[in-house]
Amino acid sequence: MEATPARARAFVVCAVLGALLCLLPLPAVHAPWWAVVLLAALYAGCEQIARRRFAGTFYPVLLAAAFLLPPPAAALVPLPGALFSHVEQGSPRLRRSWRAAQLALAVWTAGRVHWALGGRNAVVASDFPYALLPALAAVLAFCLVLTVLDGGILALAEQVPLRRAWQGLFLRSLAPIGVHGLAGLMMAVLWRSPYGPVAALLVLLPMGVSWWVFAQYHREHAAHQATIRALVQAVDIKDGYTRGHSERVGQASMMIARELGMDDSRVEVLRFAGILHDVGKLGVPTRLLRKDGPLTPEERRVIELHPEYGHEIVRGISFLGEARAAVLHHHERLDGSGYPYGLLGSQIPESARVVAVADAFDAMTSTRSYRRARPVSAALEELSRCAGSQFDPLMVRALVRALGRCGWHPSVTADEVRSPTLLPPSPAVSSGLRG
Repeated sequence: MEATPARARAFVVCAVLGALLCLLPLPAVHAPWWAVVLLAALYAGCEQIARRRFAGTFYPVLLAAAFLLPPPAAALVPLPGALFSHVEQGSPRLRRSWRAAQLALAVWTAGRVHWALGGRNAVVASDFPYALLPALAAVLAFCLVLTVLDGGILALAEQVPLRRAWQGLFLRSLAPIGVHGLAGLMMAVLWRSPYGPVAALLVLLPMGVSWWVFAQYHREHAAHQATIRALVQAVDIKDGYTRGHSERVGQASMMIARELGMDDSRVEVLRFAGILHDVGKLGVPTRLLRKDGPLTPEERRVIELHPEYGHEIVRGISFLGEARAAVLHHHERLDGSGYPYGLLGSQIPESARVVAVADAFDAMTSTRSYRRARPVSAALEELSRCAGSQFDPLMVRALVRALGRCGWHPSVTADEVRSPTLLPPSPAVSSGLRG
């Protein structure tokens, strides 16, 4: 892992030293060492299966250890699985040390919190619902430690601002780790019951099945992403002047959708709509897409066929949902003078009205072969001026609010070497025609 910055390596060393400090009291700890060995072996086996067949880390065994064992002994459980895990890229020694230290610190912290709140006695006595409170606190502590460490290494290794590195990380990990924590609590209670460890192991069966289903969902989602990425790459290769435009329109569409309060699944669909809005360019002659200067009326009519070409390409992709309508109608105008069908006002699908604003905004704020980029403020003024005739005012206002909070960093996507003399900016009405 030669490219790892020195400060990231120092962070790993600090995490390893912290984990070793957690293990220092081990000689004085009275723990059932057979249980430590069994849980460590069980975690190592589950981790190998999870890494090869599913995705992520199998936390129920680690959290069960935090609920059953003294904290220093519990911190031993993840070490064999982490230190002998398979590493596909980078420095195996550094990555394994980091993972072992990270999990040891998280398990030790969860164990300390659980122990301090009397959770061990509640587990031994199977005292419900009281046993849930210390377990919940331990899960929160476990999740918090992982979040702090993951965000820290991301900030140091990738030079990402700390706030951005930690943003949303805790909330995204809380739900899956919470489910694993519940399974870990069930394991711990059954382990202490008259039925013993054998009954506790049975908890892993339904957990494994549910995880398999979850992994299948993620594989399907990854396949969707790969399909979209392949289509976008094909468009970028064909129309090199607007490379990156599709991703930025997807980002702007997502910002508008979130500002409008749409749920996450619909926000994702609108991101797909923005990314794929120009996929119909695959059916347009390359010489027209790369032409320097204005289009003739005949050439314009040919390019105006790209929404219909795009709809033909994506209409069989069922997971896109309303994104398909956005691909077809993103050049319609509220006043009915757009294309391909001249739809009026609310006849235009909402997804298309979102993408139309995102498309025009990025087209105006990016330098192209036929005109220079406008400042963001000028582009927003133009969108506001055309709101009500070309663009939906609701979508324009949503974009303005979103940009006010998050900002925007437009990219130059044109080949300026080939076209040193650029035409003056064209109006917003035509700014999105080739982008």
